[in-house]
Amino acid sequence: MMAFCALRKALPCRPENPFSSRCFVEILSVALVFLLPMSSDACDEPPKFESMRPKVLSNTSYRPGDSVEYECRPGFQPMVPALPTFSVCQDDNTWSPLQEACRRKSCSSLPDPSNGQVSYPNGDTLFGSKAQFTCNSGFYIIGAETVYCQVSGNGMAWSDPPPICEKILCKPPGDIPNGKYTNSHKDVFEYNEVVTYSCLSSTGPDEFSLIGESSLFCIGKDKWSSDPPECKVVKCPYPVVPNGEIVSGFGSKFYYKAEVIFKCNAGFTLHGRDTVVCSANSMWEPEMPQCIKESTPPITQPPTPSVSESTPPITQPPTPSVSDSKPTGTPATPGPSHPGPPSPSDASPPKDAESLGGGIIAAIVVGLFGIAVVAAVGICLYRHKCKKRKTEISASYSTYQDKAATPAE
Repeated sequence: MMAFCALRKALPCRPENPFSSRCFVEILSVALVFLLPMSSDACDEPPKFESMRPKVLSNTSYRPGDSVEYECRPGFQPMVPALPTFSVCQDDNTWSPLQEACRRKSCSSLPDPSNGQVSYPNGDTLFGSKAQFTCNSGFYIIGAETVYCQVSGNGMAWSDPPPICEKILCKPPGDIPNGKYTNSHKDVFEYNEVVTYSCLSSTGPDEFSLIGESSLFCIGKDKWSSDPPECKVVKCPYPVVPNGEIVSGFGSKFYYKAEVIFKCNAGFTLHGRDTVVCSANSMWEPEMPQCIKESTPPITQPPTPSVSESTPPITQPPTPSVSDSKPTGTPATPGPSHPGPPSPSDASPPKDAESLGGGIIAAIVVGLFGIAVVAAVGICLYRHKCKKRKTEISASYSTYQDKAATPAE
């Protein structure tokens, strides 16, 4: 109705100028009115519920005053006391409030199977719930372990029949060459029943060894704890480690699981494991160790003593001249800044230190002591010579002064 009115208002356009701006704007306005969503006087689709559904959905639109009646979905039943099951389209184009009016149906409780139990993880037997079955120790389940409560015709039923718990039995384990097992006369073995294997006596020079588990247990229907073992000759070669010896596990023959422990001779170091075991493939495991000769550490040479102070030449006193009445300077005195001539003891020690031999400590100590003695004697001689030289310089200087004081003839 509103669109029609808008169209009538937009019609009076001047026919002589149909493409005028005013006419174009009015036509565009009418088109927008038709394109824009128009307000409706009807309600949307009826509300949806988990436990209910509309009985009839013949209408495509609902005007104020229309109502929709609901019924329980399969697997649900009306609540007690009964709740409203219809909703009305109101004047404001909304549906009147309505709540779930149905509840889940229930399946019958299941009895525990013989030698087993049933449990309900959901805590009930209502529609959609599940039941789980377990068997006692020594029994196994035949049938479905989990069943579900579901719709069956007009009622409710479990998805599968309850299972049964059967006693676990095992067939006899396999026979092995050169061996036997206990209770081999039985045709059936019960759960957890054990059989033990052993090897027969050998007719050859070497005995049989049992490789694998000697005891087997019935752990499931026709299922044993492991495969049967085998009986065969396992013999490892005599263990030899060059530069080493056996300290444990002596013997003339070494059969399966024989254990030998080694050690190295003096001057050798063990590389690898000191213990080896004869394995099922007649080989020693891990690999045989090795005894490696220890390396001799190099001898540390003593430090070569050296004269820490150099001996510069003695500074000579100035030569007096006839024209000078006084000496021009004080004669130099031997001392730390003017040392005397080098002494024979200052010579470098012999460089034949390597001739001391393979690190004999006593010879090194004696050599160091001798060097110390020689150094001490050299120092004494040096001091004595410096003192003597100082005396001579003083005497020369006195003579020089006497001559300078005597007038020339």
